[in-house]
Amino acid sequence: MLRKKISALLILFFSFILITSCEAASKAPEDPVLKAWSHENEFNTDEQSLKLKITYYSNEYVEALINSEAERNLWTNDEMENYKYTLLKNLNLAESIPFHVDMYVRGMPMYAGPFDKHITMVVGKKKYEPIDYEKRFNFKIIGQRDGMVFFPRYDPKTGKEVLEGAKDVRIIFDSAVSHALDSRSDVIYIWDLNKDRGKISAGKAVNRLEADRLIKRSDKLKAEREALQRQIDALNKEYDEVNSRIDELQAQ
Repeated sequence: MLRKKISALLILFFSFILITSCEAASKAPEDPVLKAWSHENEFNTDEQSLKLKITYYSNEYVEALINSEAERNLWTNDEMENYKYTLLKNLNLAESIPFHVDMYVRGMPMYAGPFDKHITMVVGKKKYEPIDYEKRFNFKIIGQRDGMVFFPRYDPKTGKEVLEGAKDVRIIFDSAVSHALDSRSDVIYIWDLNKDRGKISAGKAVNRLEADRLIKRSDKLKAEREALQRQIDALNKEYDEVNSRIDELQAQ
Protein backbone atom coordinates (compact mmCIF):
# COMPACT_ATOMS: atom_id res chain seq x y z
CA MET A 1 0.00 0.00 0.00
CA LEU A 2 2.82 2.36 0.92
CA ARG A 3 4.64 1.50 -2.29
CA LYS A 4 1.53 2.38 -4.33
CA LYS A 5 1.24 5.75 -2.57
CA ILE A 6 4.91 6.50 -3.22
CA SER A 7 4.50 5.56 -6.92
CA ALA A 8 1.47 7.83 -7.21
CA LEU A 9 3.38 10.72 -5.64
CA LEU A 10 6.30 10.18 -8.02
CA ILE A 11 3.95 10.25 -11.02
CA LEU A 12 2.40 13.50 -9.81
CA PHE A 13 5.84 14.98 -9.20
CA PHE A 14 7.20 14.23 -12.65
CA SER A 15 3.93 15.33 -14.30
CA PHE A 16 4.34 18.68 -12.55
CA ILE A 17 7.97 18.87 -13.70
CA LEU A 18 6.87 18.20 -17.29
CA ILE A 19 4.29 20.98 -17.19
CA THR A 20 6.82 23.47 -15.82
CA SER A 21 9.74 22.41 -18.03
CA CYS A 22 8.74 24.69 -20.90
CA GLU A 23 8.60 27.65 -18.54
CA ALA A 24 11.92 26.68 -17.03
CA ALA A 25 13.52 26.41 -20.46
CA SER A 26 12.20 29.83 -21.45
CA LYS A 27 13.84 31.27 -18.32
CA ALA A 28 17.24 29.87 -19.24
CA PRO A 29 18.51 32.18 -22.03
CA GLU A 30 22.08 31.46 -20.92
CA ASP A 31 21.75 28.00 -22.49
CA PRO A 32 22.64 28.59 -26.16
CA VAL A 33 21.16 25.27 -27.30
CA LEU A 34 17.75 25.93 -25.77
CA LYS A 35 17.76 29.46 -27.15
CA ALA A 36 18.85 28.38 -30.63
CA TRP A 37 15.65 26.42 -31.29
CA SER A 38 13.29 29.26 -30.37
CA HIS A 39 12.13 32.20 -32.48
CA GLU A 40 10.47 35.18 -30.87
CA ASN A 41 9.24 38.62 -31.83
CA GLU A 42 7.11 41.40 -30.43
CA PHE A 43 4.43 43.03 -32.58
CA ASN A 44 2.70 46.27 -31.68
CA THR A 45 -0.16 48.46 -32.88
CA ASP A 46 -2.23 51.07 -31.07
CA GLU A 47 -4.85 48.40 -30.35
CA GLN A 48 -2.77 45.42 -29.30
CA SER A 49 0.67 44.14 -28.38
CA LEU A 50 1.71 40.53 -29.01
CA LYS A 51 4.85 38.76 -27.86
CA LEU A 52 5.17 35.51 -29.79
CA LYS A 53 7.68 32.75 -29.14
CA ILE A 54 7.70 29.37 -30.88
CA THR A 55 10.10 26.58 -29.99
CA TYR A 56 10.80 23.54 -32.14
CA TYR A 57 11.47 20.41 -30.10
CA SER A 58 14.39 19.12 -32.11
CA ASN A 59 16.44 16.16 -30.87
CA GLU A 60 19.15 18.57 -29.77
CA TYR A 61 16.65 20.74 -27.90
CA VAL A 62 15.02 17.80 -26.12
CA GLU A 63 18.36 16.37 -24.98
CA ALA A 64 19.54 19.81 -23.82
CA LEU A 65 16.25 20.37 -21.95
CA ILE A 66 16.60 17.07 -20.11
CA ASN A 67 20.18 17.85 -19.09
CA SER A 68 19.29 21.42 -18.13
CA GLU A 69 16.41 20.29 -15.89
CA ALA A 70 18.56 17.58 -14.29
CA GLU A 71 21.30 20.09 -13.51
CA ARG A 72 18.89 22.74 -12.26
CA ASN A 73 17.07 20.31 -9.95
CA LEU A 74 20.20 18.36 -8.92
CA TRP A 75 18.53 15.08 -9.88
CA THR A 76 19.98 11.63 -9.47
CA ASN A 77 20.32 9.50 -12.59
CA ASP A 78 17.09 7.65 -11.79
CA GLU A 79 15.20 10.92 -11.29
CA MET A 80 16.51 12.20 -14.62
CA GLU A 81 15.49 8.97 -16.37
CA ASN A 82 11.97 9.21 -14.89
CA TYR A 83 11.65 12.81 -16.09
CA LYS A 84 13.03 11.84 -19.50
CA TYR A 85 10.52 9.01 -19.81
CA THR A 86 7.58 11.29 -18.89
CA LEU A 87 8.77 14.02 -21.26
CA LEU A 88 9.37 11.74 -24.24
CA LYS A 89 6.10 9.89 -23.69
CA ASN A 90 4.13 13.15 -23.70
CA LEU A 91 6.02 14.54 -26.68
CA ASN A 92 5.27 11.33 -28.60
CA LEU A 93 8.19 11.93 -30.97
CA ALA A 94 7.57 8.62 -32.74
CA GLU A 95 4.31 9.92 -34.20
CA SER A 96 4.37 13.71 -33.92
CA ILE A 97 6.54 16.80 -34.42
CA PRO A 98 6.11 19.03 -31.35
CA PHE A 99 6.34 22.79 -30.99
CA HIS A 100 5.79 25.01 -27.98
CA VAL A 101 3.88 28.25 -28.56
CA ASP A 102 4.08 31.08 -26.02
CA MET A 103 2.02 34.26 -26.45
CA TYR A 104 1.66 37.35 -24.30
CA VAL A 105 -1.16 39.71 -25.31
CA ARG A 106 -1.75 43.23 -24.02
CA GLY A 107 -4.45 45.71 -24.93
CA MET A 108 -7.29 44.27 -26.99
CA PRO A 109 -7.88 40.55 -26.34
CA MET A 110 -6.87 38.08 -29.03
CA TYR A 111 -9.25 35.46 -30.42
CA ALA A 112 -7.37 32.64 -32.15
CA GLY A 113 -9.95 29.86 -32.33
CA PRO A 114 -10.11 27.48 -34.02
CA PHE A 115 -6.36 27.61 -33.45
CA ASP A 116 -5.51 24.67 -35.70
CA LYS A 117 -6.73 26.71 -38.68
CA HIS A 118 -4.33 29.56 -37.91
CA ILE A 119 -1.02 27.75 -37.52
CA THR A 120 0.57 25.61 -40.22
CA MET A 121 3.73 23.55 -40.55
CA VAL A 122 5.42 23.63 -43.95
CA VAL A 123 8.01 21.10 -45.07
CA GLY A 124 9.14 21.49 -48.65
CA LYS A 125 6.01 22.20 -50.68
CA LYS A 126 3.62 20.45 -48.32
CA LYS A 127 1.52 22.04 -45.60
CA TYR A 128 0.29 20.30 -42.47
CA GLU A 129 -2.30 21.22 -39.86
CA PRO A 130 -1.90 20.28 -36.18
CA ILE A 131 -3.07 16.84 -35.08
CA ASP A 132 -3.34 18.08 -31.50
CA TYR A 133 -2.78 21.33 -29.61
CA GLU A 134 -3.44 23.23 -26.39
CA LYS A 135 -7.22 23.78 -26.54
CA ARG A 136 -6.99 26.94 -24.40
CA PHE A 137 -5.69 28.68 -27.53
CA ASN A 138 -9.27 28.56 -28.82
CA PHE A 139 -10.52 30.97 -26.16
CA LYS A 140 -10.02 34.69 -25.53
CA ILE A 141 -6.36 35.42 -24.88
CA ILE A 142 -5.24 38.28 -22.67
CA GLY A 143 -1.94 38.11 -20.81
CA GLN A 144 0.14 34.95 -21.19
CA ARG A 145 -1.05 31.77 -22.88
CA ASP A 146 1.25 28.90 -23.79
CA GLY A 147 1.06 25.23 -24.72
CA MET A 148 2.14 22.49 -27.07
CA VAL A 149 1.18 22.10 -30.72
CA PHE A 150 1.72 18.73 -32.43
CA PHE A 151 2.04 18.09 -36.17
CA PRO A 152 2.09 14.69 -37.91
CA ARG A 153 5.50 13.02 -38.23
CA TYR A 154 4.23 10.90 -41.11
CA ASP A 155 2.40 12.18 -44.16
CA PRO A 156 -1.24 11.05 -43.87
CA LYS A 157 -1.44 10.40 -47.63
CA THR A 158 1.91 8.77 -48.42
CA GLY A 159 2.87 7.37 -45.01
CA LYS A 160 6.40 8.72 -45.47
CA GLU A 161 8.25 10.51 -42.69
CA VAL A 162 7.62 14.23 -43.14
CA LEU A 163 11.12 15.45 -42.19
CA GLU A 164 13.06 12.78 -44.08
CA GLY A 165 15.44 14.52 -46.49
CA ALA A 166 14.05 17.97 -45.62
CA LYS A 167 16.38 20.96 -45.24
CA ASP A 168 14.15 22.99 -42.98
CA VAL A 169 10.79 23.13 -41.24
CA ARG A 170 8.60 26.24 -41.18
CA ILE A 171 5.76 27.45 -39.04
CA ILE A 172 3.29 29.95 -40.48
CA PHE A 173 1.27 31.91 -37.94
CA ASP A 174 -1.83 33.48 -39.48
CA SER A 175 -1.80 37.27 -39.17
CA ALA A 176 -5.61 37.34 -39.10
CA VAL A 177 -5.69 36.21 -35.45
CA SER A 178 -4.09 39.35 -34.04
CA HIS A 179 -4.61 43.10 -34.42
CA ALA A 180 -0.91 43.48 -33.63
CA LEU A 181 0.06 41.79 -36.91
CA ASP A 182 0.06 43.26 -40.38
CA SER A 183 -2.98 41.73 -42.06
CA ARG A 184 -1.02 41.41 -45.30
CA SER A 185 1.85 39.42 -43.84
CA ASP A 186 1.81 36.17 -41.87
CA VAL A 187 4.54 35.40 -39.33
CA ILE A 188 6.96 32.79 -40.70
CA TYR A 189 9.60 31.07 -38.58
CA ILE A 190 12.21 28.75 -40.11
CA TRP A 191 14.37 26.10 -38.44
CA ASP A 192 17.41 24.66 -40.24
CA LEU A 193 17.23 20.89 -39.78
CA ASN A 194 20.89 20.48 -40.75
CA LYS A 195 21.76 22.12 -37.43
CA ASP A 196 19.95 19.42 -35.46
CA ARG A 197 23.06 17.40 -34.67
CA GLY A 198 21.67 16.17 -31.40
CA LYS A 199 20.56 12.64 -30.69
CA ILE A 200 18.42 11.54 -27.79
CA SER A 201 20.70 9.34 -25.74
CA ALA A 202 19.79 5.76 -24.94
CA GLY A 203 18.94 4.72 -21.41
CA LYS A 204 16.19 3.35 -19.20
CA ALA A 205 13.67 5.91 -20.43
CA VAL A 206 14.22 5.06 -24.09
CA ASN A 207 14.02 1.34 -23.31
CA ARG A 208 10.76 1.87 -21.39
CA LEU A 209 9.29 3.78 -24.33
CA GLU A 210 10.31 1.01 -26.72
CA ALA A 211 8.70 -1.52 -24.40
CA ASP A 212 5.51 0.60 -24.35
CA ARG A 213 5.44 0.68 -28.15
CA LEU A 214 6.06 -3.06 -28.42
CA ILE A 215 3.29 -3.82 -25.91
CA LYS A 216 0.85 -1.71 -27.95
CA ARG A 217 2.03 -3.41 -31.13
CA SER A 218 1.66 -6.83 -29.50
CA ASP A 219 -1.88 -6.01 -28.36
CA LYS A 220 -2.77 -4.85 -31.86
CA LEU A 221 -1.32 -7.99 -33.46
CA LYS A 222 -3.17 -10.14 -30.93
CA ALA A 223 -6.47 -8.45 -31.78
CA GLU A 224 -5.80 -8.86 -35.52
CA ARG A 225 -4.87 -12.53 -35.03
CA GLU A 226 -8.07 -13.16 -33.06
CA ALA A 227 -10.13 -11.47 -35.78
CA LEU A 228 -8.45 -13.60 -38.44
CA GLN A 229 -8.97 -16.72 -36.34
CA ARG A 230 -12.69 -15.98 -36.13
CA GLN A 231 -12.78 -15.68 -39.93
CA ILE A 232 -10.88 -18.96 -40.29
CA ASP A 233 -13.23 -20.69 -37.84
CA ALA A 234 -16.25 -19.44 -39.79
CA LEU A 235 -14.70 -20.60 -43.07
CA ASN A 236 -13.86 -24.01 -41.60
CA LYS A 237 -17.42 -24.41 -40.33
CA GLU A 238 -18.86 -23.47 -43.70
CA TYR A 239 -16.37 -25.74 -45.45
CA ASP A 240 -17.39 -28.70 -43.27
CA GLU A 241 -21.09 -27.97 -43.82
CA VAL A 242 -20.64 -27.77 -47.60
CA ASN A 243 -18.66 -30.99 -47.75
CA SER A 244 -21.10 -32.76 -45.45
CA ARG A 245 -23.94 -31.78 -47.77
CA ILE A 246 -21.93 -32.96 -50.78
CA ASP A 247 -21.49 -36.36 -49.10
CA GLU A 248 -25.22 -36.56 -48.40
CA LEU A 249 -26.11 -35.75 -51.98
CA GLN A 250 -23.62 -38.22 -53.40
CA ALA A 251 -24.93 -40.95 -51.11
CA GLN A 252 -28.50 -40.63 -52.45
